[in-house]
Amino acid sequence: MLLIGKFISPYVRRVAVSLNALGLPFASETPSAFREPDAVRRHNPLVRIPILILDNGEELVESYAILDAVDDMVAPERRLTPMSGRDRRHAMKITAIATGTMDKTVSAYYEGFHHPKEKIHQPWIDRNDMQLLGGLDYLNDLAEVAGEAGWLAGSERLGQADISSTVAFTFAKVVRPKLEIERKVPHLARLAKRCEELDIFAAAPIPEYHVNS
Repeated sequence: MLLIGKFISPYVRRVAVSLNALGLPFASETPSAFREPDAVRRHNPLVRIPILILDNGEELVESYAILDAVDDMVAPERRLTPMSGRDRRHAMKITAIATGTMDKTVSAYYEGFHHPKEKIHQPWIDRNDMQLLGGLDYLNDLAEVAGEAGWLAGSERLGQADISSTVAFTFAKVVRPKLEIERKVPHLARLAKRCEELDIFAAAPIPEYHVNS
């Protein structure tokens, strides 16, 4: 399989970590959707990443759909999101909050990164920062309940809720450093540290990145 996209994207990174967790080997290509749009457009008309190209040539787009597909590639007991019922709904809610946190972090960061200084709208940045902190607070409460060795969805092993929440935390920590999220969400920070030390995360590291003021 071939995963297209840079690991600075939390959506790409959560797919990469998930593939590692499931033991599904993949290669990577890292075109920039902004600087090399044609390289992305040939696989996704929206010019969005991630894109996962299966060995048979089938192209999957959007991280939530990719993750649903790769869960189907393994035995039910190895899935990162439960197949059905309350456990599935609970894990999906946590994952949705984590993904929404990624969305708001991206919006806050892009306002300053892509606009000239005179066109930056600080109230929009502040609103997105407020929303991403709300998401992190929710995940932090779950991490407090999980304790030193537990997992966010209450399962006995790491799942998609933990992967997406860790990726969301680390991304926000890197691109919104002034928010000091480690201090504000210490339980989530502890969980993220535990996860980031796992080989499945270390094999898909978030790169160093320029952060605008």
